[in-house]
Amino acid sequence: MGRNNRSNDLHKGLKNRHVQMIALGGAIGTGLFYGSASAIGLAGPAIALAYLIGGLMIYFIMRALGELSVDTPNSGSISYYAYENLGDFFGFFSGWNYWFNYVAVTMAELTVVGIYVQYWFPDIPTWVTAFAFLILITCVNLLSVKLFGEFEFYFALIKVVAIIGMIILGLIIIFTGIGNNGVPIGFSNLFDEGGFLPNGMTGVLLSLVLVMFSFGGVELVGITGGEVDTPKKTIPKAINQVVYRILIFYVGALLVIMSIFPWNQIDGESSPFVQILDGIGIPAAAGILNLVVLTAAISAHNSSLYSNGRMLHSLAKQGNAPQFLQRVGNRTGAPVPAILLSSGVAGIAVIINFLFPEKVFSYVMAIATVAGIINWIMIVTIHLAFRKRIGKKAASKLSFKMPLYPLSNYVVLLFLIAVIVIMGFIPDYRLALYILPIWVLILVIGYNLKRK
Repeated sequence: MGRNNRSNDLHKGLKNRHVQMIALGGAIGTGLFYGSASAIGLAGPAIALAYLIGGLMIYFIMRALGELSVDTPNSGSISYYAYENLGDFFGFFSGWNYWFNYVAVTMAELTVVGIYVQYWFPDIPTWVTAFAFLILITCVNLLSVKLFGEFEFYFALIKVVAIIGMIILGLIIIFTGIGNNGVPIGFSNLFDEGGFLPNGMTGVLLSLVLVMFSFGGVELVGITGGEVDTPKKTIPKAINQVVYRILIFYVGALLVIMSIFPWNQIDGESSPFVQILDGIGIPAAAGILNLVVLTAAISAHNSSLYSNGRMLHSLAKQGNAPQFLQRVGNRTGAPVPAILLSSGVAGIAVIINFLFPEKVFSYVMAIATVAGIINWIMIVTIHLAFRKRIGKKAASKLSFKMPLYPLSNYVVLLFLIAVIVIMGFIPDYRLALYILPIWVLILVIGYNLKRK
C-alpha cells in the first residue's frame, strides 16, 4: 500500500521562478485584459481605488494561505487545510468548490480566446477557437510538471513584459504626445469626464465585484506547495512579491489607459488595451498587443487546469473523489485522469459558446466570482480554526504569520460577504446567486452519499 501511495505522489519539479510566474500568470488574465472594460464603465477612473481596496483584502487572504502553506506544504491546498482544521465535510466542500471555481475560470478564458482571435479572423466562430485551445492546453498539462512550469513561466513572462511595455508607452504618449499629433495628453482625462468619481462611491462599490474576479488566481501559490523544492523559502517570497506586482500592473496599467482614452469611450467589444492603441493610430502595436492578451488568456487557462488537476488528485487521496483520480503518470508525474476530467467538464464552454455566444462570458465570470469568494471565505475561516487548534505557544513559533490576526480575518470576511450582496445589484451577476444555493445543496448531497 505504501508503494502504491508513493507511485501516486506528485513529482517535485517546480522552482521559485515557476511558482512566482504561476501565481502571477493565474491572476493576470481575462480580468485585466478584457473584464476591466466593464469595471471601468461602472467606476470610471476611480476603478484604481477599487483595485487598491480589493488588493488589500487579497493581501490578507494570501498571508492567511501563506501561513498554512509554509507550516504544511500540500498540493491539496484549501481542501487539505479544511480537512485538517475544520473536519471531513469542509475538506470535501472546499476541494470541490475550488475545482468548480477553476472550471468556471477556465471556461471564461476559453470564451475570450475566441474573441481575441476574431480580431484577426472575424469569421471564425468563438466555439471553434475555444475547442482548439482546449485540446492544446490539455496536452501541455499532461506533460511533466517541470515542462508545465517552463511553459507557464514564459507565457506569464510575455504578458508581464507586455504590461510594463504598455505602461511605458502610455507614459511616453501622456508626456510627449507621440501618436497624438505631438500634443502631450497629460492626465486631464482622469478628471474631465465627470470627475475622478463620475458615478460616486456607488460605482466603486459595484465595480468591486469585477475587481475581485480579476484577482482570482493568486491562491494558486498554495496549490504549488506539494511540487516545489523549497516551500518554506519560496512560498513567502512568492506571496509578498505577487501581491504588490499585481497592484502595480492593475492600478498602473488602468490609470495609463484612462489617461490616454476617456473612460466613457471604452466600449468593451475588445480588450481596452487593444482599443486604445487602435484609437490613437498604432494598429501594428494593437495587433501585437492582441497577441499578448491572447497569450494571457491561454496562460490563465493553463494555470487553472493545472490547479484543477491537482485538486482532484488531492480529493481522491482524501477519499472525497473517485480513487482513479489519484493516479499519476509514471514518467510525467502529472495527475492524468484528474486533468482529463477537469478539461472535459471545462469543454462545456465550447457548447455554450456555440449556443449563446453573446452572454456566455458575463454568466461564466459571475459563477467564477461567487465560487472564488467562497474559496477566500474558506481560507480565512480555516486560518482562524488553524490558530485555535495549534494554540498561542505554537503560533508564536510560526515563521510566516498573518498580519493583524484575528482582526484582519474578520475585516476580510465582512468585505467578502458584502461583495456577494453587491452581486445582487448587477443583473448579469444575479444568475450566480441563484446557482450558489443549488451548488451548495449538490455538495451536501454528494457528501452524504459518499458517507453511505
